[in-house]
Amino acid sequence: MTALVIAEHDNASIKGATLNTITAAIACDGDVHVLVAGHNAGAAAAAAAQIAGVSKVLHAEDASFEHGLAESVAAQVLAVASSYGHILFPATASGKNIAPRVAAKLDVAQVSDISKVDSPDTFERPIYAGNAIATVHSADAIKVITVRTTGFDPAAATGGSAAIDTVAAATGDGKSTFIGSEIAASDRPELTAAKVIVSGGRALGSGEKFTQLMIPLADKLGAAVGASRAAVDAGYAPNDWQVGQTGKIVAPQLYVAVGISGAIQHLAGMKDSKVIVAINKDPEAPIFGVSDYGLVADLFDAVPELTKSL
Repeated sequence: MTALVIAEHDNASIKGATLNTITAAIACDGDVHVLVAGHNAGAAAAAAAQIAGVSKVLHAEDASFEHGLAESVAAQVLAVASSYGHILFPATASGKNIAPRVAAKLDVAQVSDISKVDSPDTFERPIYAGNAIATVHSADAIKVITVRTTGFDPAAATGGSAAIDTVAAATGDGKSTFIGSEIAASDRPELTAAKVIVSGGRALGSGEKFTQLMIPLADKLGAAVGASRAAVDAGYAPNDWQVGQTGKIVAPQLYVAVGISGAIQHLAGMKDSKVIVAINKDPEAPIFGVSDYGLVADLFDAVPELTKSL
């Protein structure tokens, strides 16, 4: 049967995580449809139709979809679910909010956070903070899946010519409403989509030192800024910068870890990065076990010198 990908979008464009999810869907089933549920989201639907590998876009319009409320989007997915063998969501905050509702209503077991498709009914997913890989076989008629986006290359955003079908909106019970949002504005790349990330750990000693050392380095590299859980817990960096099992999962082209020891929780979030550079004065730090390049040095000397030389 056909696979359905639930698009993440801002009503004007498709978010990057959707492209990775489409690649996973193609591996499940060669025929892939994309659902764009939004408000005044014609531009997002048109963008979805241009994605390589997509054969059809389902476009549902309703004011209740404007902010992606889980209850509303789940109702729309359920309205079309019977036509599909696989329903895939990015394993983002939004996808992980909607997918369990869909799986529960369909009375099927959700397959979470897959990193590889072995066959249409068999998938791989990391467990124990990424230290082991579980192979999961699903016998359900409809497979509800969340996709670890770092495990799949993004589909090409252009080159496709899918048909766009308008479908009737199914908006749910209306028990949830959007009140407002407070979004921090930044000129930097979004952490999960950045090609270069510089991350700081508790060894930086204070929020002031974190800003003083990490921001200029990030500026030179055009990088997003991340942090270990210890640095976030200590108040050096905001929560949305946290990389790790309980933070954001990233896989940039370059990951620079500064003053990060390499606890399992942090490694689970970044060890799939293409090139890892570690700076730490402890030669026995676990971070060196996964790094491609390691510098054993005092970060307070090494980072300014590195920034100056770039």
